[in-house]
Amino acid sequence: MKFIPSRRFVIDQSKRLRRLSIVLPVYNEKATVASTIERVLRAESPLERELVIVDDFSRDGTRELLPDVVTQMRRQLGAQIELVMHDRNRGKGAALRTGFKHATGDVILVQDADLEYDPRDYPQLLEPILEGFADVVFGNRFHGGSHRVLYFWHYVSNQALTFFCNVLTNVNLTDMEVGYKVFRREVLDAVQFRSDRFGFEPEFTIKVARLGCRIYEVPIRYHGRTYEEGKKITWRDGAAALWHIVRFRFFE
Repeated sequence: MKFIPSRRFVIDQSKRLRRLSIVLPVYNEKATVASTIERVLRAESPLERELVIVDDFSRDGTRELLPDVVTQMRRQLGAQIELVMHDRNRGKGAALRTGFKHATGDVILVQDADLEYDPRDYPQLLEPILEGFADVVFGNRFHGGSHRVLYFWHYVSNQALTFFCNVLTNVNLTDMEVGYKVFRREVLDAVQFRSDRFGFEPEFTIKVARLGCRIYEVPIRYHGRTYEEGKKITWRDGAAALWHIVRFRFFE
């Protein structure tokens, strides 16, 4: 079955992009969330920014810590921050959907709370969109940016999933599962996301490819964690990603 991008996606190139919405899903990141928030708010950005934090019912003390951190950052930096609390654990994809509903920016950036991704990369991630070349930008952990050397089989699995997704969408991404995804607000207006857990990554990729979005990749820094340091994704999420690729390619 041939993959034919939609022609529904039309943007107003003359529209001035003013605000960046950074959506930060959080689950059990007590050790890193305060540092992440401060780095996000102090990072260089060519756009005014708002930070939308969604706690996905953390149980390690993160939930109790966040209001004080937000109050402190508002007082010290004058930051525009919205804090949303889930009343039960629903998964990363569900937390992102909640964050997207509260985001008011012209450009949306997904930021993890675990310090694996470096906010110093914001200017490079935003550049293709601000220069009018891209509608969507993926980070690339494997080409160009410094990255921690970790699990071989994670790398193999990532490349296999990216290759499979590329075959079914006729794009040539390098890193489909990367956490850094940046996109114009019009993408949210054109698609509806449904995944609750880590299925968001293939779902997002397939749906923006189907829209016919102009997709760019830029190299980023990547400070990967071990499981002892708090990494959460497992082989089960990789297996589920295969199903999500098939599901969103053929059945939605």
